[in-house]
Amino acid sequence: MPLKWIVLIIAVIMYVLVVIFPGKKSVSALGAALLTVILGVVSPGEALGELVNWNVLMIFVGSLVIAELFIYSRVPAVIADSIVLHSPNVGIAIVAILMMTGIISAFVENVATVLVMAPIALALCKKLKLDPTYFMVGLAVMANLQGTATLVGDPPSMIFADFAQKLFGGFGFNEFFVFQGKFSIFFAVQIGMIAGAFFFYAYFAKKGGGKVQVEQETSLSMVPSILLILMILGLAAASFVFGGISLVSGLLVVILAIAGLLWFRLIRRESGSKVLEMIKGLDWDTVLFLIGIFVVVGAVAKVGLLNDFSVFLSHVVGNSVFLGFIIILIVSILISGFVDNVPYIIVMLPVAAQMAESLSLQPSLYMFALLIGSCMGGNLTPFGASANIVTVGILKKQGVQLSFSQWLKISVPFTLITVAASAIFVWVVWR
Repeated sequence: MPLKWIVLIIAVIMYVLVVIFPGKKSVSALGAALLTVILGVVSPGEALGELVNWNVLMIFVGSLVIAELFIYSRVPAVIADSIVLHSPNVGIAIVAILMMTGIISAFVENVATVLVMAPIALALCKKLKLDPTYFMVGLAVMANLQGTATLVGDPPSMIFADFAQKLFGGFGFNEFFVFQGKFSIFFAVQIGMIAGAFFFYAYFAKKGGGKVQVEQETSLSMVPSILLILMILGLAAASFVFGGISLVSGLLVVILAIAGLLWFRLIRRESGSKVLEMIKGLDWDTVLFLIGIFVVVGAVAKVGLLNDFSVFLSHVVGNSVFLGFIIILIVSILISGFVDNVPYIIVMLPVAAQMAESLSLQPSLYMFALLIGSCMGGNLTPFGASANIVTVGILKKQGVQLSFSQWLKISVPFTLITVAASAIFVWVVWR
């Protein structure tokens, strides 16, 4: 059997295992990566030295630490209380909390954002005697939506930036805002968020109620907020100076994370066991999963499978730029609604770029469509993204059983509205 088909079988089996056993996704990915090394498709040095992007992993782990400290500081809760106190009615208060969730999620990992905002939402629902179900679903989908907006919002955004940097010769934190002199993906996501906010206001305005009074929280410290701001400014500066994601970007985030942990231990005088608990609680499964996926997709590309898939899709699309755009969007939404979007976007980025090249297009149009569809498509089902699964678990602890159909009641219109709004922006600006 040709090596190409053996690699394809390995990749397909890995994908199936990730879908069936999402809790063991790192084992599936690392096992598949090891097989490609054993078969000689990639060498150990090539796998660890070229295919695995350690800069992306450093940014991911470092930003997770800073996010945990930001939650610990209680600053998000203080901001949320202030928003509620200054909102004229219940509908606006809820939508404002959802929008704040999205804004935080643009710079803090989605699951962490949901975990910090969930108690606020639940307390507000209890005070107003509201069913928390759809408010909680709103937190998850808004967090996933804005996770697409910046380099540090979500792993797919980091993967996108890494690929775009190699393709364009420079793509980092700043290019999510302005790229090649045009408004970039950040603004496409904000258009989607505004459309989503109108949708939620139309839903929650029916709940009635005037101004809401809540007890004001107090923050523990502003240090984690300063670290978060320094991370954002530092990544922007590194992106400007070095033209994208560089070793400096990864080291900067890791150094800030270490500084935060030292502050947590020495200044806040938290115990060593709490520091270890925080470190152990980070999403190491996704880190290992990314390592395995980088290697497997590198092997898939090396044997020519990605090029074959690109040629097939280009044949289906023909000369229609719009049909290619729509196919990428729809396929991305449907696949990401049911399976992890990380392996999907790693596989599809070079395919989207080659499809664009075959149509004499700038790759940005199809690549942005892919990022929007694969990230926002995760909102479609209760298991389409980690934040969704966490939300269902939180509701279950509150004695609320969220059914698949209940999730779809919010997720389908929200996903269609936000993807459509963002996609129209991308088409108008980047066509």
